[in-house]
Amino acid sequence: MSGWSNPLPQPWMNYAMAENIVTIDGPSGAGKSTVSQMTAAKLNYTYLDTGAMYRAVGLKIERAGIDLADESLLQALLDGLDLSLVAEGGETKVILDREDVSGAIRTAEMGMIASRVSANHLVRKKLTALQHQLGRNGSVVAEGRDMGTVVFPDAKYKFYLDASAEERARRRCQQLREKGQEVNEREILAQIVKRDQDDSSRALAPLKPASDAIIVDSSKMNADEVVAFMLRYIDEK
Repeated sequence: MSGWSNPLPQPWMNYAMAENIVTIDGPSGAGKSTVSQMTAAKLNYTYLDTGAMYRAVGLKIERAGIDLADESLLQALLDGLDLSLVAEGGETKVILDREDVSGAIRTAEMGMIASRVSANHLVRKKLTALQHQLGRNGSVVAEGRDMGTVVFPDAKYKFYLDASAEERARRRCQQLREKGQEVNEREILAQIVKRDQDDSSRALAPLKPASDAIIVDSSKMNADEVVAFMLRYIDEK
């Protein structure tokens, strides 16, 4: 999937495609990845992890030492981007320049970098085009920050998954502890609050629910309960 440089945005999705697109947006730590993977599996749809795509591009930019303000170098890097999502063993692997970076991008630091990178118009243009390409065949559960508002605005099924910042910080700390890492709960909470502010206040594709999205507060719901709710809504609609 390298060298994709089609201009954006352009109308691309017909009614039949929109019928088979599910978007799940929301802030960091709300449980989007888990819920999206489970929903895609239940529907036998493809899981599109757009957050991982931005993290991977952020990693590539960091490794190259490129300043986001240097648009010439940034565009050259994006023109040569070799990025793919590969479903394997019930998980989605992120392959950047033929390297599996699935683990390398799942850090709090890369989350903050992804937030900055995703506000850049050249990066967003490139990845939105790639996301459109991946969604052309329909039957996709797309997870991210602007799936229902910008990337797939005509999708029939739109959800905005949220949870309190405190609950999201608790979940993140639990995940890190399960990996044997030491955590500072106050620091993790501060990072989440800052990322929420950055994502929701940026000028380009800010984090917000689509006007026709179903808002789901997962603060007191587990993943199975959230997925069951979404599937009931899809079935009824």
